[in-house]
Amino acid sequence: MAICIQAQEHETPNAQQARRMFMEIYNKVYGDEGATLHYKVNIIGIYKTEGTIWMKQKKSKFIDEKYVAWNDDVTYYRLERKKNRVTIYDAHSDERDKYATKFKFEPNNYTYSIKDNKKKGLAITLKAKKGVKGIKEARVMLDRHTRYPTSIRIKLGIFHTTIKISNFQAGGISDELFKFPREQYRSCEYVDKR
Repeated sequence: MAICIQAQEHETPNAQQARRMFMEIYNKVYGDEGATLHYKVNIIGIYKTEGTIWMKQKKSKFIDEKYVAWNDDVTYYRLERKKNRVTIYDAHSDERDKYATKFKFEPNNYTYSIKDNKKKGLAITLKAKKGVKGIKEARVMLDRHTRYPTSIRIKLGIFHTTIKISNFQAGGISDELFKFPREQYRSCEYVDKR
């Protein structure tokens, strides 16, 4: 805790404001009330998808054109729609999603800055501190009025990808949403990889 406080004492007022605003959104998404949003992502042409995701603490659910996944923070269920197959993982296994697990994030591993982009809104830039693996840089665009995210541009190694965000809503997410409704998927093939 002392390291975190010491690091923040040396931040500029701009960095402090950027970190505070970023953490407000981060805590809305991963906090006790949770959040939902529609996303559209294109990872350098290799992986394109769009869908809706709900998040609350370490729980999540997402729906896109190929998959539906439920994560209740104990077990992760992924339905492959075309194959009518449900694969089950431990909720904390890196094997459950080859793309999303590359985007692990620890807020204290970054330096922060903010800039007012008159056309697009508020731009919060996060740059990885020396030695941090994974996300090297991120730019989060916030709506100037709601302060909700509208896009995130992420740099992994030499590649950039932008996630466009719409329909962001904070709060009111029930834990029931993250429970896998097995009775609705009785006809599926099940593969248990726990």
